[in-house]
This record gives sequence, C-alpha cells and structure tokens, in this order.
Amino acid sequence: MAQVNQQIVALGGGGESDAQTRVLLRHVLGLTGAERPRILFVPTAVGDSSEGITRFYELYAGLGELAHMRFFPYPPPEPRELVLSHDAVCVSGGNTANMLAIWRVHGFDRILREAWESGVVLFGASAGMICWFEAGVTDSFGPQLEGMRDGLGFLAGSACPHYDGEELRRPRYRELVDEGFPEGVAADDGVALHYVGRDLHEVISCKPGATAYRVTRTGEERLDARALPAA
Repeated sequence: MAQVNQQIVALGGGGESDAQTRVLLRHVLGLTGAERPRILFVPTAVGDSSEGITRFYELYAGLGELAHMRFFPYPPPEPRELVLSHDAVCVSGGNTANMLAIWRVHGFDRILREAWESGVVLFGASAGMICWFEAGVTDSFGPQLEGMRDGLGFLAGSACPHYDGEELRRPRYRELVDEGFPEGVAADDGVALHYVGRDLHEVISCKPGATAYRVTRTGEERLDARALPAA
C-alpha cells in the first residue's frame, strides 16, 4: 500500500503584498502534487462572510480549481464527500473559538482528521494556523489575546501567528508560556510551517527577514527559514 503523506501547513499570516502571498500559496499548493489542485475554502471563522469568500477567489485566481463550503444557514448535505474530493483545504482567519464550536457541533472536526489522514493538504493562516494544534494564542475573546487549549490537536503543543505583525503577540505568548501554557511555535507574517505527519519538516518564508520560532519556558529559538524566490 502506498504511503500517504499527512501534511499541514500553518501560516503565520500573509506577505506584504498579494503578489508576495501568492508565491507562498503556490508553494503550499504544490505540496498536493496536483497540476491543477482542487482547493476548498472554509470561511467559518469569519461567519461565511461574502467579503471573505470574494477575497479568497480574488487571491487564489489561477492557482487551481476553487470552491468554498458554508456552514450558514446550514452545512452542505454531504460534507465528507465534498472535503475528500479536494486536494487541499484552506481555513480562513477569524474567530478560532467560534469556528471550532461550529465544526464540532456538525462533526466537521472528524471529517478534517479523515481528510488529513487520507493525504488532503490542510492549511490556513491565523485561525487557520492555530486550529490544528492543541493550543493557540487567539483574539477570539478580545484584543487582549488569550490562550486557548481546545484546538483540534492534530499537532502537539501551541502556536501563535502574526508574531512580527501585531505588537501584543510576542510578549503575550511569552507571558502565557511562562505561566504554564503549552510550549510551541510562533510564525511571522509571510511564513509557513510545513508539517509532515506531526513533525515540522520545513519553515518557508515569502518575506525577507521573516521566520518562525520555537517558544519554550527557557526562551525562544529562531528557526531557519527557506526564502522563496520573489514574485
């Protein structure tokens, strides 16, 4: 039986321009191995907003065959079949806690696990980054940022996006970890952490100087990032 690569790509955020971000997205989508990948966008974290969906189609134009999945006013009739028919699932940014609650009510967390175990590439930025981990730093409860411990748990430990993009992220993550929050990883905007199985395989960056960090109670370890060629 052929081995299935279980891949998750956790993005700290977009690049400094759409062109820069698309360089990163092309790399992520290349991990599917498909010449024209089928990409499913899940915008639950922004309440399935029309603006968020339109933005997806604009940013991903020409990168593959695009579709989206709404949970409002209710999910599609065959969500499992819909997800498993795609090469990649992209999760939007937004309110992580609300998103996870909705997913669990409808059993979508189990569908995503099956997709991951079947070789569908799972990825996203911000909420779409931290949801895969056991824990994450989130603004789901307000701009002060809180530690959330009920992520999907596909990946161990905690995660923090926007490490260089939002002023409070770095000190708040350090504070939480020092107080006993699970240790983990942080990613600057424009940076992707590529996991194969549950192991961090590579850090990729589309933004000069941007990278990722291991964050523990003993401090931060800067991780080497492979810079992608400019657009």
